[in-house]
Amino acid sequence: MTLNISSKQMDITPAIRSHIEDRLAKLDKFHTQLINPHFMIHKQPNDYEVEATIGSPLGDLVAKATHADLYTAINEVQTKLESQLIRLKEKKEH
Repeated sequence: MTLNISSKQMDITPAIRSHIEDRLAKLDKFHTQLINPHFMIHKQPNDYEVEATIGSPLGDLVAKATHADLYTAINEVQTKLESQLIRLKEKKEH
């Protein structure tokens, strides 16, 4: 799995990449293939906007979060992606 992280307004540091990889690893517990995960980070004047798009056999996952702290925004995106995966898995099982 290749993780793409892009941002035009700031550099992606190894710490940011590592945090996103750690959060993405938490989605492995759902035992579904994550296809071409892409995170986009936008620096706003007072906050950060993080958007993630990930393909999966269950359906596409899209999440966006805005927060003054970049790491909190990344955590919120991971929580939203997890909720979507739960809904898609339940939908497929029924």
